[in-house]
Amino acid sequence: MLRLTVAAEDLMRSRFALSPAFELCNLLRCLQGVNRPLPRGWAERLGPAFARLRRETDLDAALALHTSRFGADFVAPPPRGLAQTWADDLAVIRSTTAAEAHREFARVDAAVPVREPRVRAVLESADVVPRVAEALDAAWQELLAADWPQLRAVCERDVVHRVGVIGERGWAAAVESLHRGVAWRDGAIELGFFSRGGTVRLDGEGLLLIPSVFVWPAAAAHLEAPWPKTLIYPARGTAALWEEGGRVEPGALAALLGRSRARLLAELDAPASTSQLARSLGMAVGAVGDHLAVLRTAGLLGRARSGRSVLYRRTPLGDALVGGAEGSSFTVIDGPSDSG
Repeated sequence: MLRLTVAAEDLMRSRFALSPAFELCNLLRCLQGVNRPLPRGWAERLGPAFARLRRETDLDAALALHTSRFGADFVAPPPRGLAQTWADDLAVIRSTTAAEAHREFARVDAAVPVREPRVRAVLESADVVPRVAEALDAAWQELLAADWPQLRAVCERDVVHRVGVIGERGWAAAVESLHRGVAWRDGAIELGFFSRGGTVRLDGEGLLLIPSVFVWPAAAAHLEAPWPKTLIYPARGTAALWEEGGRVEPGALAALLGRSRARLLAELDAPASTSQLARSLGMAVGAVGDHLAVLRTAGLLGRARSGRSVLYRRTPLGDALVGGAEGSSFTVIDGPSDSG
């Protein structure tokens, strides 16, 4: 177990960010069988393209840059904030020098030797960085780009929820809700999932917190440069994405409210904006706005401004209605780091 000692200054400087590159790396590890396997529906949809990319691009070289416990930092650079995009990450990856890439490959190779001659040739080549970057970009476009708006919305809504917990109950409660392997004790954050023991000081730098879809059900941490001290945790709502079939249809609630309004009401476990809901559910923003207005008039939703956004949340009446449906009528239909 590892302890991160936290001072008041650390809390003031702690912040949230999103990491498209980290999500891509973890998706690839899931498809490769290193991480928890993807649900059958996801695997059947993405598996053929993943196999083709391994045949036709240098993706196997990118895959070889990760072991089961850590990986090369240049393929998953630390994000700057919540607005991070894949284009931002790709630009940083492409700016890596060949010498830096070779050093990181040597570190990974020392732990898990790369025995495939074709892969080793790529990783030892002078143009390793553009070749790996091109393979990762192809993987992003074919495997993740279409789903990313919805997955990003899940992560953004998680951040809104965590910030609310911090405001209402404090940092200790927020930290302990991140993952079962994370605890707050005696002024320190304890990472029970971390393989090495000891104590690490944040030294006033704060903690970077990154919600993730593909790290579930584990959590991960970065403690060494170029990353700041970082905790990557499963975003709220991720478990539902991993359920076989992936989507929940509120039967009786749909009969009462209509399918679209029922989906919106069920989706609002945490506050969300109109655009976030539209991305999460694959609906038009205008249609979402119209349905939210009806639900709000019926007393099932409330709203409040947060910065530039208006966030909707269920009222107690809305919670009771969804709770009753969940209890009786919901049916499933088809539809670099240390971790633990």
